[in-house]
Amino acid sequence: MSAPTGNSPERRGKVAVIGAGFYGSTTAQRLAEYDIFETVVLTDIIEGRPEGLALDINQSRPIEGFETKVIGKTTSPDGAGYEVIADASIVIITAGVPRKPGMSRMDLLETNARIVRGVAENIAKYAPSAVVIVVSNPLDEMTALTQLVTGFPKNRVMGQAGMLDTARFSHFVAEELGVPIRAVRTLTLGSHGDTMVPVPSQCFVTIDGEQRRLADLVPPEKIQELVERTRNGGGEIVALLKTGSAYFAPSAAAARMARAVAEDSGQVLPVCAWVDGEYGIHGVYLGVEAEIGAQGVRRVVTTPLTESELAALHEAARAVAAKQADVANL
Repeated sequence: MSAPTGNSPERRGKVAVIGAGFYGSTTAQRLAEYDIFETVVLTDIIEGRPEGLALDINQSRPIEGFETKVIGKTTSPDGAGYEVIADASIVIITAGVPRKPGMSRMDLLETNARIVRGVAENIAKYAPSAVVIVVSNPLDEMTALTQLVTGFPKNRVMGQAGMLDTARFSHFVAEELGVPIRAVRTLTLGSHGDTMVPVPSQCFVTIDGEQRRLADLVPPEKIQELVERTRNGGGEIVALLKTGSAYFAPSAAAARMARAVAEDSGQVLPVCAWVDGEYGIHGVYLGVEAEIGAQGVRRVVTTPLTESELAALHEAARAVAAKQADVANL
């Protein structure tokens, strides 16, 4: 079999994915298929799992036509094996216990805090210049914990949630209106959880070449239904799957964030970033829009909000700040 031909991009650098569950392995696959990295590293504490998945992904290279190599490595809680991430420019943390039906993201706090703390210590040791993207739940708290443990500048630690929540919102709007997904633009801010803040005032749909406000197309009660379904989007999937949680859409979001860092793109994306003054909010990791580049978050981008949306964002910030203050002791 001959590989597909085409112009090969310049490949450079190493990106590491910690945790080789469905989320982590799918993220590694997406990153490899971008064909912009020299190496994608995949680690896990389950012996042989990352090596086997790496071999499987590598064997897809002749079919998909990418040259990026995937390296799998089993690690241990005492740090053995983490040398494989040495000098990675980007590290994505997916390690942790996934939700089960009936569990909230906060139910995972203590268990995943122990796991993420150990991962963060090894990132600081072996990849001290990396940009870190956290996806472990509860997301906002684990992002704050990772920054505390690594001691990295706050701009180099961010969380993946807003992209996923916004994508879910866009999907539900497109399905409701029967329009192509590319015609829909939505936004969610706040926490990745109960205080998520979908922003209907910044939601637009393009119909027959004309951009229209969502509020002009859908009655308020239907918008509220879409908002609630977005807020509960992860739980809906967990309940349907019975075992495990979402990973196709989440991995797409994490991989796109990593690509924005790798390409120093300056893309404005909804992410969990350190907020210190924007929207009148100080000293908390929170879901906002941010310009992403090689050093992580270049700047937080503020968006015009209605009074009720701004109030909800402040409420989310207070709730998240209280929980983030506790993670240092976990």
